[in-house]
Amino acid sequence: MKSKVKSTIVFFLCLIIIGFLAYSGAYGVTLGGYELKPFSKVITRGLDLQGGVSVLEEIQGKNVDESTIERTIELLSLRVNKLGVSETVVAREGKNRIRIDIPGKFDAKEVTDGVAKTGELKFVGPDNKTILTGKDVKDATASLDSQNSSQAVINLEFNKDGTKKFSDATAKFIGKKITIYLDEEVLTDPQVDAHITDGKAIISGNMTLKEAQRKANLIKSGALPVTVKPVQVKTVGASLGANALPLSILAGEIGIGLVMLFMLLYYRLPGLIADIALALYVYIVLAAFANIGVTLTLAGIAGFLLTVGMAVDANILIFERTKEELKSGRTIKASIDAGFRRAMTSILDSNITTIISGFILYSIGTGSVKGFALTLIIGTILSMFTAITVTRTLMKLAANMGWFNHKQTIGTFGVHDFRKGVVK
Repeated sequence: MKSKVKSTIVFFLCLIIIGFLAYSGAYGVTLGGYELKPFSKVITRGLDLQGGVSVLEEIQGKNVDESTIERTIELLSLRVNKLGVSETVVAREGKNRIRIDIPGKFDAKEVTDGVAKTGELKFVGPDNKTILTGKDVKDATASLDSQNSSQAVINLEFNKDGTKKFSDATAKFIGKKITIYLDEEVLTDPQVDAHITDGKAIISGNMTLKEAQRKANLIKSGALPVTVKPVQVKTVGASLGANALPLSILAGEIGIGLVMLFMLLYYRLPGLIADIALALYVYIVLAAFANIGVTLTLAGIAGFLLTVGMAVDANILIFERTKEELKSGRTIKASIDAGFRRAMTSILDSNITTIISGFILYSIGTGSVKGFALTLIIGTILSMFTAITVTRTLMKLAANMGWFNHKQTIGTFGVHDFRKGVVK
């Protein structure tokens, strides 16, 4: 009797928690001044769901080293951020291509002209005259300040021409600032504290090592270190993107709803338990998308819905194995344990092969294929957790409460013999 009461309390406590999570994920909740935002506000949406411009730039030239490509991506990121758009994506694609996704911008020419131009790095004195350019910079690195280990500095080294120009400027502007510009944007404006004649200077200030490294890379690059050429430009209209999202959500709701209805009608109480686990699964997956920073696209939604079907498929394997154990004469609890144990091999085989396929797609795919693969991998991993752990726990709690002692609750499991506690 104590076990039944305890199982009942735990079961309904699980229902309350899962129900709260599902509601907060769908509509958001405010508790004591702390707001849990709905997933619609925290998950980053791709261009095909909100509209914008996608540009695929190709690096011109052969045998470009990795450090040069990284500096190019850093510079392109800086230029894209100047457009004032949030949720931009600048990422390497393949061996020598860089994809730039800018949501909310619809002038493709403005984007391509703005991010792929050669650019110019220049040192400007307080008299607004250019002292030297990026061509005069030999090297720029970042390091921790020897006198203050909590602060970082930028170490500059100039070539022969740059050394002479910088020496003349520092002699002229002691106590004044020399501003370093990149594409008319101020990178830093340090004050000249001494006459520097050896072509080596240190820029100090309130900088973290990461920030100093970023600025050093930009100064060292001077401008884009390589020429990039747009090989693909795609514009998704605002109205098309706006229509795609609600239609995608509707398709997802219908698909998940039909799956839940089938499970409920065919398996009854076990199907209801599978539906509860599925609701938790949807929440966990979307929470993972939000925390990892997944950019959700139409292809990603397709991958997510595919994993929903796989999560239910695992439950079906478990229920069918449980049914076979019941027919062999085992008790309800023993059948549940055996059903989960014997279905495990099939579940692991199917899911592991799917995960391997997802990793292959992600490693060699591009664009929307990567989005599909990422959502597929995350969803498949989490589906195993809910199917194996959550469903099993709820099934055992329901069995302890005696809910499987009535033939009306077990759907197609068989005809129950109440005296023997087995299924004929």
